[in-house]
Amino acid sequence: MKFLVIRFSSIGDIVLTTPVVRCLKQQVPGAEVHFLTKKSFRGIVESNPYIDKVMLLEDSWELMVHELKLEEYDYIIDLHHNLRTLRVKRALKTKSFSFNKLNIQKWLLTVLKINTMPPIHIVDRNLATVKSLGVINDGKGLDYFIPEKDVLKQKDIPASHQFGFIGIVIGAALDTKKLPVHKLKELCSRIEYPIILLGGPEDRANGDEIASVDAIKVYNSCGKFNLNESADLVRKAKLIVTHDTGLMHIAAAFKKPMVSVWGNTTPLFGMNAYYGNNQVSDIKHEVTVSCRPCSKIGYKKCPKGHFKCMELQDMGKIAKEVLLLK
Repeated sequence: MKFLVIRFSSIGDIVLTTPVVRCLKQQVPGAEVHFLTKKSFRGIVESNPYIDKVMLLEDSWELMVHELKLEEYDYIIDLHHNLRTLRVKRALKTKSFSFNKLNIQKWLLTVLKINTMPPIHIVDRNLATVKSLGVINDGKGLDYFIPEKDVLKQKDIPASHQFGFIGIVIGAALDTKKLPVHKLKELCSRIEYPIILLGGPEDRANGDEIASVDAIKVYNSCGKFNLNESADLVRKAKLIVTHDTGLMHIAAAFKKPMVSVWGNTTPLFGMNAYYGNNQVSDIKHEVTVSCRPCSKIGYKKCPKGHFKCMELQDMGKIAKEVLLLK
């Protein structure tokens, strides 16, 4: 039986689909699992042993559809559920199951502050799409597989951090998910333990400013490593401090203790760290303000201008929790 699982983006959302991929492969006799995603996210899934073939959305939509038709899938598992995946399903004319995005419930929560969100994690909502096939949640949590070429060597990490470090994720897709730089500087100054800052090239300048509080204690890795190499830093860390971002889900896949800091989004959306049946310390920090949550995704800047959801976060309390968990 051949399956096409679709999730075009982004990092965290793709990682959150991994239980579906694993459970399909392990629980459906003879299952062949293909995964369709954007070319830019290929590195997240290409080393997954439960995926038999990675299909890519590239420049030519017509060529992609042609290649998909040649595979003659038995089922499509649509875990993105947007207009593009609808076009794929119509083109292939294959029986499909689609993820429920709960957009109305999210709108009610962000706009009217009426919480009708079910207390169900997005992983379980993803798995609900394959329930009729006899697939159940195995409780093993998320997966993330790092290819051997991206495993960091000892020399890639400063000598001062080789016996243990705390990973602090300073980036996020949108600014209202991120602690301001001055808050991150305060947090790093309060943590008496080696720290590695995690993020992409776009976070490099902020990382340099944050690391200036102590150039020996704080190492700025932002922009120095690719995604899989950064994931290996996450795997090597004692624990992770993070915003609501892709590296949070990668950290959960490695069963890392975590302190997560929430700005304009909320765990009520069902996208907090997911560990399955594994018992792992996961402390969430949220500030109660009347305008929060203001978006299911985020903004470039606070719509109200005050950014209280992050400015009121208690760095002293977070630092104490970090030192207790490490």
